[in-house]
Amino acid sequence: MLVHLDVNALYTMEEIYKTLKVGNAGGVRIAVDKQSIVKRMVVLTSAPSSRQVKENPYHDRIEGDVLIYTGAGKEGDQLLSGINGRISQQRSEFFPIYGFMLVASRRDKKHGPRRWLFLGLLEYLRQYQDVQVDARGDLRKALLFEFCIHREIEKITLAEELSCAAKILSGEAERTTEDDSQLAETGIIPAGDSVESFQNLEQLRGRLLGVDPKAFEFIIKNVLERTGFDNVSVTKFSQDGGIDLNAYASNKFWPTEGMLVQIQAKRWLHTVGRREVAELRGSLDHYARGTVVTTSHFSKAATIEATSAGKNPIVLIDGLRLASIIKSLEGFVLPP
Repeated sequence: MLVHLDVNALYTMEEIYKTLKVGNAGGVRIAVDKQSIVKRMVVLTSAPSSRQVKENPYHDRIEGDVLIYTGAGKEGDQLLSGINGRISQQRSEFFPIYGFMLVASRRDKKHGPRRWLFLGLLEYLRQYQDVQVDARGDLRKALLFEFCIHREIEKITLAEELSCAAKILSGEAERTTEDDSQLAETGIIPAGDSVESFQNLEQLRGRLLGVDPKAFEFIIKNVLERTGFDNVSVTKFSQDGGIDLNAYASNKFWPTEGMLVQIQAKRWLHTVGRREVAELRGSLDHYARGTVVTTSHFSKAATIEATSAGKNPIVLIDGLRLASIIKSLEGFVLPP
């Protein structure tokens, strides 16, 4: 049994479950006390291959410091019960959650038995029900969990794990308000749409999730040009100050002709929160209007921030709305 776990170090599965005293099966494993209260939890994910990324845009992924973890089951509805129901209890019971990612298969002899990368302690942010296309091509209700990955505590021992968990959870209020832990309305088939129509939109959203982030910005550029904007330009990647595209309203939009619209394009699976909306507003040029376009969803706090009285309003376009706009453009082709 190990004395401590180091962030970014590799471990065997046996070392993980023996050191942390959790079960040896399942993607979410727990250790409980005599009263069945969770003492600690382990969340196991994997680094997807290029083939898996193409075939399954909803695969678990890390975006920045956020891990998006999809509930168990590739077919049919996913239910918030059993072990999945325990995850959100971290907010009230303050137990540590350890995150590990499988980085190599058993056939990869370079890594040997140590194939699990310790990501760090995880902080549960939110869970929500999404509508996705499953492995059979059918619509299903899926559960998505979002965790903040904390790498700042680089060495974890069982003797200090509770104090480490308390340290990362004590800052929760600064990052996640109650409204930011809730989504704006999502996972619902719009009124008047058929299930087949919604399925087509969700498949299109899935394809957008699978493209490279930079390619996504150029897709948005093409959509803007096709829908009547002039002088559309993509800013320098990673040096944009939060603004990814600039566009000007053409004479098609005669009451606002010439208005500068600045867009932030987020090819994300995880939720866009209040902070991103506020940061975009702070980056806008004088008299410019702002828009956040994403393949994912917006938190309730993001929608409140976007329309706050006395502030420059920000337009929010989620993944379903974006897919609907693209679908309406005759002959529009996404990159392979």
